[in-house]
Amino acid sequence: MLLREAGLGDAEACAAIYAPYVRETAISFETSPPSAAEMARRIARVMHTHAWLVLEDAGQVIGYAYGGPMKERAAYRWSCEVSVYLELGRRRTGGGRLLYEALLARLAERGYCTAIAGMTLPNEASEGLHKALGFEPIGVYRRIGWKLGAWHDVAWVQRPLACGDDPPTEPH
Repeated sequence: MLLREAGLGDAEACAAIYAPYVRETAISFETSPPSAAEMARRIARVMHTHAWLVLEDAGQVIGYAYGGPMKERAAYRWSCEVSVYLELGRRRTGGGRLLYEALLARLAERGYCTAIAGMTLPNEASEGLHKALGFEPIGVYRRIGWKLGAWHDVAWVQRPLACGDDPPTEPH
């Protein structure tokens, strides 16, 4: 398997991986899968400031992970929100861990101090992955999203990346 930074040419593959999560699960709260063009805009928005990585197997993109701004307000600029997606049949194969470890390292290199992730509940695979990577629970939004005929909770977890200076240096 090959792990690398995403390019705009990966948008179609990332959109194809994400689409079943949107259409068939409550893991994503989107209700219409984004087009390849929209996915390219999302990649472009974060690739130079945060990170977007893809995982290939035999030359085919099988997963991706990205980090982006947690919130728009300036005081949040050292924190990022992170996500990881694998082709549905490839969950629990180690690909998510590989992607996330590389993503978190890249974000730390760029000067980010904290990673935040949200998970629609229940989601044992995601909960286990985040716990194994050192994320700690910080709260649950109860009945926050309506999808597929039901209310869903979202659990939020947090993990420190790297910051030692107060004040911290600007992320780059």
